[in-house]
Amino acid sequence: MATNDSLWLPDGDLDAAHREFAQRIRAFAEEKLAPHARTIDEDRTFRRAMVADLATAGILGGPLAKELGGQGWTPLQLALAHEELGAVCGNARGFCAVQTGLVAQCLAKFGDDAQRARWLGPLVRGEAIGCFALTEPDAGSDVAGMRTTAQRDGSGWRVHGRKWWITNGGIADVMILFATVDPAQGRNGITAFLVDTKRPGLLRSPMPGIELGHRGSDHAVLDFDGFAVAGNEVLGPVGKGFGVAMGGLAAGRLSVAAGAVGIQRAALAAAVAFTTGRKQFGQALAAFQMVQERLADMLTSLHASRGLVHRCAMRRAAGTETHADVAMAKLYATEAAAKAADEAVMLHGARGYSSAFPVERLWRDIQALRIYEGTSMIQKGILGRMLAAE
Repeated sequence: MATNDSLWLPDGDLDAAHREFAQRIRAFAEEKLAPHARTIDEDRTFRRAMVADLATAGILGGPLAKELGGQGWTPLQLALAHEELGAVCGNARGFCAVQTGLVAQCLAKFGDDAQRARWLGPLVRGEAIGCFALTEPDAGSDVAGMRTTAQRDGSGWRVHGRKWWITNGGIADVMILFATVDPAQGRNGITAFLVDTKRPGLLRSPMPGIELGHRGSDHAVLDFDGFAVAGNEVLGPVGKGFGVAMGGLAAGRLSVAAGAVGIQRAALAAAVAFTTGRKQFGQALAAFQMVQERLADMLTSLHASRGLVHRCAMRRAAGTETHADVAMAKLYATEAAAKAADEAVMLHGARGYSSAFPVERLWRDIQALRIYEGTSMIQKGILGRMLAAE
């Protein structure tokens, strides 16, 4: 990395405690994740040892309360940690967003004492892997259009249906499964269940085709055929699963936005390193005004993205966050990172088209962040409706 990296790192804007925290996560990511980031992407393999590393570093339990076995991170610490992870390995950042944000935090908020006692410890220690089985082939952004059903069977239910694009779905030990107990009720029929995956009635298979990005993650199709759910495995009240889902997605959006800042930062760092070291027409590429213009725009946009993410984190900590805060942060940071990754590829020329340089992977990985936890269009819809509300 170039010696002027202080221009794009968050350190200068942080107090001593947060600066030390960010640097500690950065050192972990460089030591434990960076050496494997390219390999797991090219091999399309989930690296199970990564889970143990994340657990040992305290990252899997980071935002959970200390009395629940976590680290008690503030929202700003979460944002800093996920920026550092995102700058090095999008697969690791995505895993944490699901394991901790969508599963463990939802369990901590909506679960009963027995459910928390059974699963929180294993999730935090990396002994169990969780997934969030929400998305369906015909119910992505339209969660209320869910077709997976949970039919009463004695004191429990039998689940029928299909989920897809479920991160960790093929390897999960526990899942938060969403199904409707009454399709006629729309969102009011959706119920969340916390279930062990190792039982009959569940067929897991890899997503068809090859993912554009995050190829070192596990993405699965889950088919349920009479999958049995016990009465004590409801997460929250029956018919209130829509609120559980929205709560999980809101928590996940901050992680996605922070991860996008990390990708944006990595794209800028790679572009600076390449253009200052590459000579054309007798001088470094970075000496050309058109290149400098692009680098300047990337730097300015990076700080704007981080500012929105940190603003959201601080408002969340203060209890003053609105839906607009996280929507703006996710929308701007992901779109800005996509533009930065595109510029970085162009500045690398033909080399940017090869996995030998990281910008190719950054370009692919950022596309998913524009979709996960609500597409950019969904975020614009949220903001537009808020503006138009009387």
